Amino acid sequence: MTDRKQKRPFRRGGGRPFDKGAPHGPKPARHDRDRAADGPAILYGWHTVTLALQNRARKIRRLLLTENAARRLAEENIKARITPEIVRPTEIDRLLGPDAVHQGLFAEADPLPSPDIETLAAEGIVLVLDQITDPHNVGAILRSAAAFAVNAIVTTARHSPEATGVLAKSASGALELVPLVTVQNLARALTRLNERGFLTIGLDSEGAEDLSRIALRAPLALVLGAEGKGLRQLTRQTCSHLARLDMPGSIKSLNVSNAAVLALYVGASRLGLMG
Repeated sequence: MTDRKQKRPFRRGGGRPFDKGAPHGPKPARHDRDRAADGPAILYGWHTVTLALQNRARKIRRLLLTENAARRLAEENIKARITPEIVRPTEIDRLLGPDAVHQGLFAEADPLPSPDIETLAAEGIVLVLDQITDPHNVGAILRSAAAFAVNAIVTTARHSPEATGVLAKSASGALELVPLVTVQNLARALTRLNERGFLTIGLDSEGAEDLSRIALRAPLALVLGAEGKGLRQLTRQTCSHLARLDMPGSIKSLNVSNAAVLALYVGASRLGLMG
């Protein structure tokens, strides 16, 4: 959980992500959540690309591999699905920049669809992100969400990073595992979750209660705000509860991605989802 007063401070198992009554597969996306502003989703790195290759919902348009990466794919029996271009590592460096850790894999792909919030099953845990704009943080949150079998992440169409490039690499394949639900108005989305029986808890350094002491129940929506400014006022007003994360040390605020992990551990433990 970030301190608003400080300047710095293949979903698999564990339940179904969508209601049985919903049509097979998610509704068409209103927004392409992993398309860059001027092109397709850019995916690079071993986990990011290999999980995309194994996700039949992901349409791969172009695949660049180094000889070593192609050999490793063959050894691990991962199908390329399209004919790859075998290139030198410097060619991928040229496309991404010299600092990108691509491990010899680069792909261009179509975006995954953004499900409608009405198709989310009223069970388990969802995460709601209130204008978190740093792609490293959002990617790390996605990775943690996959680890805790989160049903979906709800985010805004504006003031959120595109699910491509750095975010996709930071997510380490979790883009293929956790649905991203994009909404135009977060307060309305939270209101709809409240109406559908979700317990919506906003994480706030000034929350009246410690998260570990609240009587949690499923379905649970944990709401996180951007570092520095935290939750917006209307978001705070729409949540069922505001909760803080009490810690014994001198530093009382956490990076938002770390706060997400801690909140997910508390939530999953209290809901009996840990195994």
